[in-house]
Amino acid sequence: MTQTAHTVSSAAMTASERPSAAPVITFVVPAYNMANYLDRCLRSLLSSQATDIEVIVVDDGSQDATAALANGWAHKQPGIVHVISQSNKGHGGAVNAGLKEARGLYIKVVDADDWVDADSLARLLPILRQQAQTPSPVDMFVSNYVYEKEGRSHKHVVNFRSVMTPGRLLTWNQLKPFGIAQYMIMHALIFRTDVLREAATHLPEHTFYVDFIYSYQPLPYVRTLTYLDLDLYRYYTGRSGQSVETAVMISRVDQLQLVNALMVQATPEKGSVPEGLYRYMIHYLSINCTVTSVFLILSKQAENYRAKEQLWRNMEANRPHIARDVERTLLCKLINMPGQPGRLAVRLGYKLAEAAVGFN
Repeated sequence: MTQTAHTVSSAAMTASERPSAAPVITFVVPAYNMANYLDRCLRSLLSSQATDIEVIVVDDGSQDATAALANGWAHKQPGIVHVISQSNKGHGGAVNAGLKEARGLYIKVVDADDWVDADSLARLLPILRQQAQTPSPVDMFVSNYVYEKEGRSHKHVVNFRSVMTPGRLLTWNQLKPFGIAQYMIMHALIFRTDVLREAATHLPEHTFYVDFIYSYQPLPYVRTLTYLDLDLYRYYTGRSGQSVETAVMISRVDQLQLVNALMVQATPEKGSVPEGLYRYMIHYLSINCTVTSVFLILSKQAENYRAKEQLWRNMEANRPHIARDVERTLLCKLINMPGQPGRLAVRLGYKLAEAAVGFN
């Protein structure tokens, strides 16, 4: 049956019918044709057998058995697993739907082909329960994530020990400098749910790579954060057709350009936010500008070379102070090396980075 509207499955309770006690965390699981992976994801989220968590699976118009599998879990775990069925709106639309229904003190997005580490989750939950008892819960938790590259025995772990002391309540000005390619992607973040609502976080629909926006736009509303040195999130890469596959990203480079423009728009002016936050947001924006420029270059199309130059001209025209600070970063100096030699250097750098990390 074709799904034409956002509905909460009968296998789950609506928000008004759920128990009054709010769970400590809501896991939002966007799922589009994820029948081959959803069970693994949900088993990991439910591995602790905790009753004070919430899992919202957003079936985003799937054409396979995703909805049936999700509803089966909702029947087995009533009051914990809930299913939202909607017409296809893309990753952003699925996250929006989950955020709207979330009841947890905290929220974490876990893509349906990814999973979480059971031991790390067991260590995380008591920390969140403690926050639920405090008058001023931490606004954002940061944890490690692991690239689970298909066919690769060595798994690259991204941690933030060089930036944040684990277990401490921090403000932005207490963070140390991030490494040149080190940034907090969606997989590293657990937001206090009310922070996202205060930020009016709403991702564009039918748009790829909106996880960049999710992990960027709300940051000015984050006042306190804590780093947990846990390898919590397992980021599955390397499967054919995945949105982060190199060939796929080249074919969708227009989506990267759109996301980049929205990030530029969301960047606060210097002096309007803590210095440490501004410094990090410029760092993150420089990485996104670099990623977008890299795939424009990898396309080997003259019109995309021109689009790369236009990206930078647009930022200089619309946000000159932001553009100035971004262009001063080392990454952006490297990405803007001129001519064919510069493009060859970018292609070689990309191959070396992908071989080291396994991000695509």
